[in-house]
Amino acid sequence: MDFELMAETLPRLLSGVPVTLTLVVSSLILGFVFAVILAQMRLSNNLLMSNVAYCYVYVFRSTPLLVQIFLIYYGSGQFREFLESVGLWYFLREPYFCAILALTMNTAAYTAEIIRGGILSVPWGQLEAGRAVGMSGVTLFRRIVFPVAIRQALPAYGNEIILMVKSTSLASTITILEVTGIAKKIIAATFAPMEVFIIAGAIYLSMNFIVTRGIQWIEIKLSPQLYRDRSAVAKPKADEVLAH
Repeated sequence: MDFELMAETLPRLLSGVPVTLTLVVSSLILGFVFAVILAQMRLSNNLLMSNVAYCYVYVFRSTPLLVQIFLIYYGSGQFREFLESVGLWYFLREPYFCAILALTMNTAAYTAEIIRGGILSVPWGQLEAGRAVGMSGVTLFRRIVFPVAIRQALPAYGNEIILMVKSTSLASTITILEVTGIAKKIIAATFAPMEVFIIAGAIYLSMNFIVTRGIQWIEIKLSPQLYRDRSAVAKPKADEVLAH
């Protein structure tokens, strides 16, 4: 194990962290907005809208993200004339925007199902109470449905964020020099994959550690009473164990 090489590799790989974070943040924000629309379509009484959203979610959840990236990056060139006519070729000719588009469309499919599950978990009594005080559909969604759904969906969405952090490594396959892309470049010059990928893995591990702690902090802020109740239940059990 070449520890000197690992020490030299660390700052070079860290230079790719801003690109990785930009891919993650951009795709998550855009994907979340799109996912809310998809979730509403899935829950719609309009059969056409519901089926369109279902087909979208099914396709993007059932095919590999790597294939989706390749289709967007390599396939968009076949429609260059059309894309130029609508002003999209300026973006799709760049691998960076292709990666963001693929990551956004992929995470939107998963997040839509997470949000849909959260919405369906809202107690019916709360909905009836909102209607009883005269809330409109939009107000009911904004004041009751969406806040409760977010609290219910947060643990699953936290897993999706972690998956997206790791999925950005696939952007290296279309020449983007994020953490994994830089790692491949270093390996090609040093022929030392073990040392380089250990450092790269540690960087991803560190980023996801921060994500998990952030999600846990948000959960406590959104539902502090649940954590107080758990602490109250856990303390007598701990005292009982110590007594024995």
